[in-house]
Amino acid sequence: MNGKPPINVQDGFFYLLRKDNTLVDITFLSERKRTGRIRRFDKSAHVLDVDGREEMIYKHAIASVAPLPVAAGAAPVPPVRPPAPLT
Repeated sequence: MNGKPPINVQDGFFYLLRKDNTLVDITFLSERKRTGRIRRFDKSAHVLDVDGREEMIYKHAIASVAPLPVAAGAAPVPPVRPPAPLT
């Protein structure tokens, strides 16, 4: 062993998608698709913002994750903030 930690390709890829607020298409093993923005992720799941609603998706159900292309000249979309809780 050379003492270096193993490279985790997934973490870097998902981190950039989350940081850049990129719209992604997630295709499930059942071939269904969900489109949204990655809010959080860990070793077993993603939290995807779909139309202002958060959905937890387990990684074992995912076949692929693909960033959607941004139209030429389009401004980045700001993140959707959940409404403040009522007090």
